[in-house]
Amino acid sequence: MTCIAVDDEPLALDLLEDNIKKIPFLKLLRTCSNAIEANHFLQENPVDLLFLDIQMPGITGIQFLNGLSKNPPLVIFITAYEKYAIESYNLDVVDYLLKPVSFERFLKGVNKAYEQFNFRKNPPVQASASPDFLFVNSEYNLVKIDIQDVVYVEGLKDYIKIFLLSSPRPVITRMSMKSMEEKLPSDQFLRVHKSFIVSLKKIVSIRKGRINLLKTQIPISDHYKENLYRIVDPSNLQSKDSAAN
Repeated sequence: MTCIAVDDEPLALDLLEDNIKKIPFLKLLRTCSNAIEANHFLQENPVDLLFLDIQMPGITGIQFLNGLSKNPPLVIFITAYEKYAIESYNLDVVDYLLKPVSFERFLKGVNKAYEQFNFRKNPPVQASASPDFLFVNSEYNLVKIDIQDVVYVEGLKDYIKIFLLSSPRPVITRMSMKSMEEKLPSDQFLRVHKSFIVSLKKIVSIRKGRINLLKTQIPISDHYKENLYRIVDPSNLQSKDSAAN
């Protein structure tokens, strides 16, 4: 991880340089005595981490940081003044170290920066929000259910029935409605009754408090009615409410 150090005090720079050399994953590219010198260097060289003093003549560390581009390096403030702490955290700095800084405290701040650096380089891969299938236990087998094949789910005490387009018989499994609701993608399925979850894509029409799903009618309970109409067609909410009543 490349870095530069900016401080107007030569002794502070010498101590900082010495601490940086003790960290195997840090490579010090330059020490600067003021913000203008640091700015020139940053314009010509990519830098991962900036050790920055705040109270410097001419341009302060905070002013300098505010003037950097949209993608500034990670920043650790090293200063003798505690009063800038709140303002600095609003700038999303990695850490705020008060002089004199012990090596133990310096190492803690650097490790935080290294974690953020690695996160930027290798962000975690996000799982798909909409799975294509799921498995359920049915008749001593693990049965694969294609999400797009599900028309609706009916709850029966400790069991549920999963009705599919591809099969005249539902798949019956021991599971709660809440568990099934959590497994199904929320942008494709909606609970419309304590005993029913429906596929939004399979809705043919809604009339008089009932949903028509191909050849099946599903009741809508008052508890879920408003949310259903808000999703399927907000512009017709008033007329659908009247029909449902």
